[in-house]
Amino acid sequence: MSEQNDYAKIIAKAWADDDFRARLLADPGATLLAEGVELPAGKRVVVNEDTADVINISLPARPSELSDEALDSVAGGFYYPQLSRPEDYGKLGKK
Repeated sequence: MSEQNDYAKIIAKAWADDDFRARLLADPGATLLAEGVELPAGKRVVVNEDTADVINISLPARPSELSDEALDSVAGGFYYPQLSRPEDYGKLGKK
């Protein structure tokens, strides 16, 4: 089973089970392990919950060195039209 599939199942369970969601928010590492999701040694898990008033954005770890293409997109003010309207946040990655 893939990591992405594991996380999709965890999210679905959290949506369906309020007690599970509370445990996941309070102690994500232990809750994931109890569900059979293996975590890399030494890694910490943080779970944030979006609400009607809060949108969480997870920033990936910064690469050790940016490529010229990545630098150009930052310097050029690369625009993500998918993020221009809050009502479209759920559509990211969909065509």
